[in-house]
This record gives sequence, structure tokens and C-alpha cells, in this order.
Amino acid sequence: MKMPKKIRTFCPYCKKHSIHEVEKVKKGKASSLSWIARQKKRKKARIGNSGKFSKVPGGDKPTKKVFLRYTCTECKKSHTREGFRVSRFELVEM
Repeated sequence: MKMPKKIRTFCPYCKKHSIHEVEKVKKGKASSLSWIARQKKRKKARIGNSGKFSKVPGGDKPTKKVFLRYTCTECKKSHTREGFRVSRFELVEM
């Protein structure tokens, strides 16, 4: 799917339609403080089987969800919308 880098859409902060710059949201670094990370650490500290962490995870889905960040050119504030599934995503200059 091809999408323009600049799009005219509604800004929830200005409360009006304006030009927005579109960018793809990148995945952040996983926290070492999350409960699952602490749980894995506790399991690894002991001798023996890893339990539920030794299971082989399922395969990847055929499409990935794409999340976009829209930045208003007037007020410079950003907002995101619900992600959508697409096999290939590309931002193009139009």
C-alpha cells in the first residue's frame, strides 16, 4: 500500500482540518522491568526445565499491523489512530 507523506486530515488539538505529516511508528525497546521479563529471569535462575518458556512459539501472521503518527503542521502536535493490517506499506512523496 502506498500512502502520501503529507495528508489533509482532522487535528483533534486545533479542532479543524489541516495538513499533517505522516510517519510510521517504530517499535520501542522492550522494558526489563515488565512482569514477563522478571518472570523469565526467575525461571532461568533455577536448575531444570524452563516450563512455559521452553515451548516453541507459533508462526508469524501473514500481515503486520501498521501504526501511523500524524503531526499537524500548524500546532506541531502529534496523534495516532488505530493500526491497520497491510502486507507492504510505503510512504511516498506526492
